[in-house]
Amino acid sequence: MSVIKYIFFFSLVLFCACGESEESQKMRTKAEREKAAAAYRAAMKIGVMPTLDCLPIFLAQDHHLFDTTKVDIRLCFFNAQMDCDTALVGGSVQGCVSDSIRTQRLISKGTQLRYIAPTNTYWQLISNKAARIKELSQLSDKMVAMTRYSATDKLTDRAVEKGKPKYPVFRIQINDVTLRLNMLINNEMDAMWLPEPQATAARLKGNPVLMDSRKENKNWGVLVFRTKDILDARRSQQLDEFIKGYNAACDSINKYGIKNYQDLVVKYMHVDQKTAEKLPQLKFQHASNY
Repeated sequence: MSVIKYIFFFSLVLFCACGESEESQKMRTKAEREKAAAAYRAAMKIGVMPTLDCLPIFLAQDHHLFDTTKVDIRLCFFNAQMDCDTALVGGSVQGCVSDSIRTQRLISKGTQLRYIAPTNTYWQLISNKAARIKELSQLSDKMVAMTRYSATDKLTDRAVEKGKPKYPVFRIQINDVTLRLNMLINNEMDAMWLPEPQATAARLKGNPVLMDSRKENKNWGVLVFRTKDILDARRSQQLDEFIKGYNAACDSINKYGIKNYQDLVVKYMHVDQKTAEKLPQLKFQHASNY
């Protein structure tokens, strides 16, 4: 066989081999995608926000407190509670951290939910220091960022009742908590309701606190799951394992303090190290599949 024929024959064999390899690779990739999709559908998905009430979930996930041999937990990240609630209603997540006003509204509209645990969520009404608002009465003719049909909506009612401003208070719906904080920093909003750690970030920049939801003597934060999902035997077992990991995380935070998990605050809640260092100490309550 001549050298030219040999080279041609070798190239043809190589081309065919590569073609077969590429086809096999496509089939393998498709099978892997289908396997990954099936695993995702079977996993328990939890809707989370970049807020401090989600810290036990972040800790349990990052520190492997969920028994991965028994449960596959996937976190679904949202910046706005409205988007998190939409996922809950549609069933793309089985549970989420929310507030009792929002969840009661979802229940009234037909989404059956089970309350698993109260959370330590609170909001502070913080004014823009440039607006020179130091009293609730000075909210007259001012813009307040909040979320409709939520605890912050009800709290705005209370702020108006207590402050009795002369002129209307304009409620501006800003659902994204990170965007809300940035609007305060950039002097685009007169006042707003912020949870932690965003409230601490705002205070550190010299913005005054007008009202604190903790003084209303009401627990607002909740951890909820879809009743339809957890009535299923497999999902119920997943929930039991989730609760074990969640409660272990609560115990760890309560024992060692939030300061011991500043890295998770910075990683998941989009605030700087200084803010993470200044967070107040909070206690987290156990969840229960009752």
